[in-house]
Amino acid sequence: MRATESRERGAVLLPLARAAIAHELGRPHTADDSAPWLQDSGACFVTLTQGGDLRGCIGTLQAHRPLLSDVRANALAAAFRDPRFAPLSARELERTEVEVSLLSPMQALQVGSEAEVLAQLRPGIDGVVFEFGARRSTFLPQVWEQLPAVDDFMAHLKRKAGLPAGFWHAEVRLQRYTVSKWKESELALEG
Repeated sequence: MRATESRERGAVLLPLARAAIAHELGRPHTADDSAPWLQDSGACFVTLTQGGDLRGCIGTLQAHRPLLSDVRANALAAAFRDPRFAPLSARELERTEVEVSLLSPMQALQVGSEAEVLAQLRPGIDGVVFEFGARRSTFLPQVWEQLPAVDDFMAHLKRKAGLPAGFWHAEVRLQRYTVSKWKESELALEG
């Protein structure tokens, strides 16, 4: 995606996410939803932060509905249904920053040993989905900013799935993906 096209997409997606949340809170906020590409199937995550601290993050790993629907649904879920946080209140909306991450298709990683997996990961680039039985977790590529060491990243990903940091099993499945992401503060600086 070209830089201009990317910036244009962010300028559409961010207001859509904010408008969905504002509307739910009874606050007026308009957003243009007429771009034809919004009807294409897409998977995204919507992340909410306040003062740099996480306030909600919910998303979809596989594209299964129009991107427009996915952004709106995930914005509402991040604001009101992230089990780690109380629902967002109307008074919090102004100090809440919205980020939208558009996911690429998943790519299965060849899993032999954990060392082989760690060697395949690209810090700062890869989002990772970890699966073992019914347990599943993911980290967006942005998490590398807090966990830059691959072994640390993987240990936290396993803990997020409810497993010990040192856990490994031959039936572990891993997939990776990349994202195009837009954050309100960064888009404002570019504009």
